[in-house]
Amino acid sequence: MTDAWLIRNAELINENKRLHADVRVRAGRIAAIGRELAPESGEQVIDATGLWLLPGMIDDQVHFREPGLTHKADIGSESRACAAGGITSFMEMPNTKPPALDRDTLEAKYTRAAETSVVNYAFYMGASNDNLEAIRALDPKTSPGVKVFMGASTGNMLVDDPEVLDGIFRDCPTVIITHCEDTPMIDANLAKAHEKYGEDIPASEHPLIRSREACIKSTRLAIELARKHGTRLHVLHISTADELALFEPGPVASKRITAETCVHFLHFDADDYEEKGFLIKCNPAIKMASDREAITRAVAEGRIDVLATDHAPHLLEEKAEKYDKAPSGLPLVQYALQAAIERVFEGKLTLERVVEAVCHAPAILFDVVDRGFLREGYAADLVLVDPNKKHTVTREEVLSKCGWSPFEGTTFTSSIAATFVNGQRVWDGTKVNDVVRGQRLAFAR
Repeated sequence: MTDAWLIRNAELINENKRLHADVRVRAGRIAAIGRELAPESGEQVIDATGLWLLPGMIDDQVHFREPGLTHKADIGSESRACAAGGITSFMEMPNTKPPALDRDTLEAKYTRAAETSVVNYAFYMGASNDNLEAIRALDPKTSPGVKVFMGASTGNMLVDDPEVLDGIFRDCPTVIITHCEDTPMIDANLAKAHEKYGEDIPASEHPLIRSREACIKSTRLAIELARKHGTRLHVLHISTADELALFEPGPVASKRITAETCVHFLHFDADDYEEKGFLIKCNPAIKMASDREAITRAVAEGRIDVLATDHAPHLLEEKAEKYDKAPSGLPLVQYALQAAIERVFEGKLTLERVVEAVCHAPAILFDVVDRGFLREGYAADLVLVDPNKKHTVTREEVLSKCGWSPFEGTTFTSSIAATFVNGQRVWDGTKVNDVVRGQRLAFAR
């Protein structure tokens, strides 16, 4: 298996610039970027005329279900879906079974990923009402951050003790990332929905149950705590227009408080519940078309810094349950980059801004070493995108273990022609090279 490549005649999109150039890859790194590089002995040459060359997408929010929920997904299966979608690095959430609330459980996930993941990987430590000492003891080089569920969650991962929450924001040695929804509000809204509908609550009620008010209240609390303690805070999956005023536009490197949204909030809105039902049930909920448009504008202006997936697979039979039992979450990684680029073809985002939001910003925010940019000496995590080859999503091609996609039937204007991880081609446009193994992400802290 070679990692000696010469990619010729590509259009590079990197650091807010476009450049027609060649890229030489050697020993897992970008060895040279230049015009008319001459082929050298032993390297494979790819003619990338007409293709865009991007840094690999860094997805800072995924749920790969391992350990404990591997009937839905596992690190190996979902990493292959990442490769097919142009995602070369992921950061995975701690709400598995058992949850990653201590160092040993966290390291066990790294060990498993080294065995099975075809892309690069990192894992968050979780927060609970009972593990403040473990958070204080966390080596910031071993994890991208600490995940705090400030709203409803599964298992032992809802932090609702005010003193513990204050202590986490005061003492956490790394980035805090938050899921912000107010549980008492959600519980009250759910009780009202049961009074009205009984057990047959329709999917269209989900954004009213997981309401915008619940999001706003919790997000404000997280920001207040971060400002009180000077915490580095990253608020995940912004879903409402109302929350946007809480964040400032500008370069991610200059901010202590940053925001993220997800590809499904740019693609779907409340009108889609009629067709998709619980397939697009997620937390926080997909809301109105006006929210979708406002969030897209916030990404364009840099008020929202990062665009991720919140990939969260469930089986179709689970999604077919009634409201209370139908789990929240969508499988997204395989088509996330195409979905983001679709906003470029619509004229709502520039390609340069998409690359900044899915590649550069997460690398800067989490201090990822030598990834997220097309730079000589950096890891050769690369994606070739064909902007002229349309792609219609079918269930048969889905690589996520759950076996379905909310994008089925969607025709994207672009396709992923190739994905390289540490200089090795893991996706050739039709299949995944299962021999490739990713690397543990390093953090410069």
